[in-house]
Formats: sequence, C-alpha cells, structure tokens
Amino acid sequence: MKRNKALSLVLAGAMALGLLAGCGGSGNSQTPGSSAGDKVVKIGVYEPSTGDSGAGGKQEMLGMQYANKETPTVEIGGESYQVELVYADNGSSTDKAVSAASKLVDEGVSLVLGSYGSGVSIAAGPTFGDAGLAAIGVTCTNPNVTAGNDYYFRICFLDPFQGTVLANFAQEKFDAKTAYLLGELGNEYDQGLISYFEQAFTAGGGKVIKDSFPTNNSDFSSYLNKAKSENADVIFCPVSIAYSTQIVKQAASLNIAAPILGSDTLDSNMVLEAAAGSSVQIYCSTFYQEGGSPEFDEGIKAWINSDATAKTNNGGNDTIAAVTAMGYDAYYVALEAIKTAGSTDPAAIKAALPGVTYTGVSGAIAFDEVGDAVRDTAYIKVADNANSAWMLEKEQQAG
Repeated sequence: MKRNKALSLVLAGAMALGLLAGCGGSGNSQTPGSSAGDKVVKIGVYEPSTGDSGAGGKQEMLGMQYANKETPTVEIGGESYQVELVYADNGSSTDKAVSAASKLVDEGVSLVLGSYGSGVSIAAGPTFGDAGLAAIGVTCTNPNVTAGNDYYFRICFLDPFQGTVLANFAQEKFDAKTAYLLGELGNEYDQGLISYFEQAFTAGGGKVIKDSFPTNNSDFSSYLNKAKSENADVIFCPVSIAYSTQIVKQAASLNIAAPILGSDTLDSNMVLEAAAGSSVQIYCSTFYQEGGSPEFDEGIKAWINSDATAKTNNGGNDTIAAVTAMGYDAYYVALEAIKTAGSTDPAAIKAALPGVTYTGVSGAIAFDEVGDAVRDTAYIKVADNANSAWMLEKEQQAG
C-alpha cells in the first residue's frame, strides 16, 4: 500500500480563468470574494498554461474550474470551507517543473491536481513527496509518475494499457502488418508509449519502424515520406498537440493514406481543425466521449459559451476534450479525500486518499496499491474531418 471558491458567481470563475493569461498562478492567501474570516482550503493546480502542452493544460484546468464554480465549498468537520484553486504554470518543461511545484508548497495548498504531461509530473514528484503533499495526476499516463513515489496518485489509465489498446486496434481494424512509430526525442511520454505499442504490435506478429524527431522540429515531411516509402499500414505518433497539428497538416499535404493513430494527447479540437476538410485519417485513444454524461456536457458547454476566456482556453469552441472531463472528476476526487480526512492537513488527506472511491463522468475511480487508477477501458475516437468533430469508433479493452 502507499504511505500514506471561488464563489458560485460567474465573476469568480472568470477571475480564476483570467489568471491563465498571466503567469498561471495566484499568490493570494485569501479566496477571491471571501472575507478574512472565511475558512478556506487550497487545492494546488499544477498544470501547463504555456509551452508545447499549454493548450492541453488549459483544457484540463477548465474541468477543474467548472467543477469549482459548480461546487465552491466542502464540508470539513461539520463546517463549510471555501475551495480556492491556486495555480502554478509548469511551462510544459521539466526545467520549470520544480519551481512550479515549490510555489504550490510555499502557498500552503492541502493537495495538488495535475499535471497534463507525464514528464513534468515525474519531475515534480520528489518536491511534492519531500513536502508531504499528495498529488493526484489527472491524465499523466506514464508509469513512472507513481512508481517509487508514495505521494503521487492518478485517476487515468496508464501507458502500458493505452499502448496495447492502440496496437490491438491497429491490427484488428486495419489488419496492420507494418507500423511506423514517431515521437519526440527524449520525451518520456512519447517514447514510453512507443515502447508499449511496439511490444504489443510485435507480439501480434507485426513489424515496426521507429524514428524520433528533435525538440522544436517543425518539418515532418521526411518522416512522413519514410512511412509512405516503407509501406506502413499505420502511423503511430503519441505526441503533443503542438506537434500533432503540424504532423496532421503535413500528412494531408503529402496525401498520406496510412491512418494516423495517436494517444490521449491527440484528443483535441485543435487537431480536428488541422485535419478539417482533408482526407487524413486520425484515430486516438482517450478517457471520455461526449454523450457519456449529458448533464455534464450540457452544463460545461453552457459555461464555456458564456465566458470568452474559457472559450479561448478551449480552443475557440465548445467541443469537450476528454482531459476536461478528467479535470472535472479529479476536482471531485480531491473533495472526497478532504471530506474523508476531515481536515485541511496534507498528511491527513494523503492518508485518506488510498481508500477514496468516486463515480465520475469518466467512470468509476478507485486506487490500487501503487496509487494508480483501476481502469480497463479506453475510448477510441475517429476524426470526422467534414464536420470537425470526434466520433466514437469503439470502446476498447487491452485484452
């Protein structure tokens, strides 16, 4: 086993969102709109609002912010506490991860949510652990986030599962015999998923061709042409939104016929925009599909459309990203941990987390002995390029 506000006014939600346009953090010890005598519990939001993963981080935060607007208080020991979200932008960079994590420790948060991006989560783990502060990963899927860290938990499935799901899908859907695998050099998330995909794909009798591109690369034509010349049946590129949009646009211009498979990072309306009107085929595995919770879908769409900043942070429309649903669920898991602990003390909350269960919009959430979520299903989505929408292809298990 592991060792263990914002007010409900729209104005408060807008104030919280407005922080993302700046440094991504709130240094105030008092919840906006509260009086000095109000009881407050702080939840740290450790997410990227800048850098390659900034778009995904903002969408993940939207779920937390909507949940905070919906439920701005929590009962602790029979008393009502305002819940304040305290932001720290990790800049999508392991170089900035420790300072962002340290900021949240210094702010006196009771626990942390995040991050979008496994590398920054892994980098911040020791800082949270040394401070005795529990963190709940939302969509950071690399196994090393929780491995050896008693203070990191998560509510998403893991990359060994996701990589296997996608490899199985490639062989079942397309009868794929050859897969071209492409990721960013040195990126733990990309390379980890590529490794798990390769293991499952080759175990099923397939052959893989692998390449890695340098950080800040913008020309993917040589890689895509190689996949074409090698007669790859599928292209697997589990990369960030910033890279995937470029890859999709260039694949369309090169008339790449092989389907592009991606992981949860491709589940973005920005990827849909990149593919709009083209013939490129895109499939991704992810955590949630619109329609899974009609009440949640209706509520958050209304909120996004009522707030210009929220809509901008969602990429300019009201398409619900799976990471937004996961951010929403993570907030409520945090509230359950606080209520179970009956305290704002980080140690008490950390001790309570292993026994927390919650049924959210993304499904039932419980933790195993490592602190990982018990998940057995991924949603495979396909891009509808004519309507710029994700359609559910199927629910897929690893086995």
